[in-house]
Amino acid sequence: MATPDRQFSTAASEEVAHLKERAQALEPLGWTGRRAEWIALACFHGGVFTRVQWTSFLGCHHEKVGRAVRKLVAQGVAIEEKPPGIKGIGRICRIHGRPIYKALGLGDRRRRRITSPEVVMRRLLGLDYVLEHPRLPWLPTEADRVAAFEALGIERGLLPQRVYRGALGGLRRFFPLGLPIALDTERAVFVYAEPGYETATALRSWGAKHGDLWKALWDRGLKIEVVAVVRRWRGARRTRTVLANWSRYPRPSEIDGETRRDLARIEQAIIGGDVRTLDEYGGLSAALKHANALENRARRRAGRGLTESVKTWSSDRLAGARIWWES
Repeated sequence: MATPDRQFSTAASEEVAHLKERAQALEPLGWTGRRAEWIALACFHGGVFTRVQWTSFLGCHHEKVGRAVRKLVAQGVAIEEKPPGIKGIGRICRIHGRPIYKALGLGDRRRRRITSPEVVMRRLLGLDYVLEHPRLPWLPTEADRVAAFEALGIERGLLPQRVYRGALGGLRRFFPLGLPIALDTERAVFVYAEPGYETATALRSWGAKHGDLWKALWDRGLKIEVVAVVRRWRGARRTRTVLANWSRYPRPSEIDGETRRDLARIEQAIIGGDVRTLDEYGGLSAALKHANALENRARRRAGRGLTESVKTWSSDRLAGARIWWES
């Protein structure tokens, strides 16, 4: 496993590649230059931020950022408030105005809503990682991500997705958590933001939903890097353990053909409810145990993992935050 990646204060002031052109859409609303770029960055990565984050991006005095925040609020497109259920972070600014999102081509209402303290922390942590790693080729929107993976020949069915039920029927969203993803011709970087859950269930679930995509990327020769962003190193041991297990999972290209076919047969039987095939293995429970044994054997033979790099990254700017269950 890679050693923890530490922050460098100069990184936050570097230019994020995709921002300049997109930020120009905010000029009719009175925002230009680096301030417009920050607003675009914040909206693309969750819609919430702290003054400290904006100050780090601009590399300026905090009073200048204070004036900019007050202008956003005065325009009626943002609100600054103490986030309910979170302590030790002060106030956060939440951009909610439809004109901002419409100008940026983001019509997703959910980006403008805050549903829980966990959602706030997840968005702030994801933004903080992007802020500190501006040179990575980030895919800031759902459309950007779907298009990029489809360009590689990866079907939409392999992408993490969720169907939201409502008055207008099912609405399918890809990468529903909206966490940062970067992609170039050699590697893909997937960021998971850990708000401070007491178990690793959410992290494991997130990884499971990305498994098919990661396998497809490996088959196309791309390296996969996974980063878990945490608020502080205390409590990060569990996260590192989960990531280390992923790094040992066998790559599809290193599983022999017979094992691959056997695993696929069991998987299709489970998905399709094929009782006859499952009975050949002794039933559902026995089939699952057999599949697990096949994977363990492949793991021992491969010696290398599905993920090329896994690491935990700690956010200094958000280290003092505490969610209600930790108080």
